[in-house]
This record gives sequence, C-alpha cells and structure tokens, in this order.
Amino acid sequence: MVIGIIGGTGVYEFAAMETSTRLVELRHDTAYGTVELLRGEREGHELCFLPRHGAGYAIPPHQVNYRANMMALHELGCTHVIATNAVGSLRLEMPPGDLLIPHDYLDFTKTRALTFFDRRGEGVVHTDQSAPYCPELRDALIAAGADIPVTVHPRGVYVCTEGPRFETPAEIAMFAQWGADVVGMTSVPEVALAGELKICYASICIITNYAAGITGQPLTEAEVVEMMSQRIDTLRALIVDVLGRIPA
Repeated sequence: MVIGIIGGTGVYEFAAMETSTRLVELRHDTAYGTVELLRGEREGHELCFLPRHGAGYAIPPHQVNYRANMMALHELGCTHVIATNAVGSLRLEMPPGDLLIPHDYLDFTKTRALTFFDRRGEGVVHTDQSAPYCPELRDALIAAGADIPVTVHPRGVYVCTEGPRFETPAEIAMFAQWGADVVGMTSVPEVALAGELKICYASICIITNYAAGITGQPLTEAEVVEMMSQRIDTLRALIVDVLGRIPA
C-alpha cells in the first residue's frame, strides 16, 4: 500500500524523522505541473511526503497547484492520503491545541481549479460527496487518536476560505450559524479532487487559534506557526499509529 502524507510547515522534518529507509527526493511531472516530494518507507508501507506549500513554505494557499499535487500522488500509486491542516476554531469548546477529524466541508474558495473534469468534449462527471472524507480512514485516525494525550474531536465541518487573508468576524459568525466548526484555507479542493481520483482521503486538523471575533483578540500568523510546532510530535505519533490501522 502506498500512502500519501500532505503537510505544511514541518513536513520535511516529519519525513526525515519518520522513515526507516533512506528518503528519495522526486520530481514528478503531471499534466497539471511538476511536483516535488519525498519518498520513503515506514511500517511496511511506502510513503509519499508532499509539502503542500512547496519547500520552504513558499506558496500561499490560494496559489497551491492542488490538481498537480493530487495527480502526482495518484500516479505514484497512493491509494490513501492523510492531510494535515492548520485551522481556526469557531467553537469555544474546541480550543487551540486540540485536533479534529472533519467529516464534511463548506467551500468558500473563489479562484481555484476545483475539478479534473473541466475539458469540453469529455462528457459531464458529477462526483458523489455524501462522505467526502473517507469513513474508513477517519475511523482509523479516531481510533489512533484515543492513544495520544491530546483531545481529538471525531467530527466537525471544515469551512475552506480563499485566503491568504484571515476571515472577518462577520464571516466567522455566518459560518458558525451555517454549521461550520473550524476554518482553514487548504482542504478544498484537495478533498474533492481525491474523490474524483477515488483516493481514500482524510484530514487531521490542528486547531491553532480561535477564529476572528470568537475571543475578540486579533489573529497573527505567529500563533499558527507556534501551535503547529508544539503539535508536530503529536502528529508524528498519530500518523505512525494509524499506518498499522488502515484496512488493506
């Protein structure tokens, strides 16, 4: 089984610490662009580590080439993908430092390529999104989450915004009324593209802060980076644990 791991800050360091064989750097060409990633092995599985924002965190969320990323993982044989996402909380009962395994999403992106099926003459394809995050992989993550000393919320709705700016308090209030629990800028269109490619995709959301207007405090990028650095060991333990729980 080949498993893809998509991450932001710290993914290269995570890969270096979590592979038992020598890492191989790859440049994989797809019809949508070239992707750089790392390949290694752990727990009998071949792993592909893909830094979503490129080496050095150089690409903002609204300019990530999501189609190239997902197609590269597909062409390299990934049947499962575990993504990590930094998010803001819309709920006081979901404080910074907690993890959340989303089961659904709201899409408020604006300029991104959202599908592989957008060429005239190829027919119309509608992909089911009744369970956009793979239930089997979610169950494996939730079970693994029971073994770590951090609260893992087993359900939640992820609202994806365009970025790179943070959301306004009015936007957050609206999203909360519509049922969203956390807000981020990267899960869409990844999750939808995975569905089109029939890849089993799930996300581990790291709650790094409360969203705008929840506490009345201003948001800073520094607090996001700081919380991500505090949770990298927890993420590592969770992902290593879940590798042995994924059904063949």
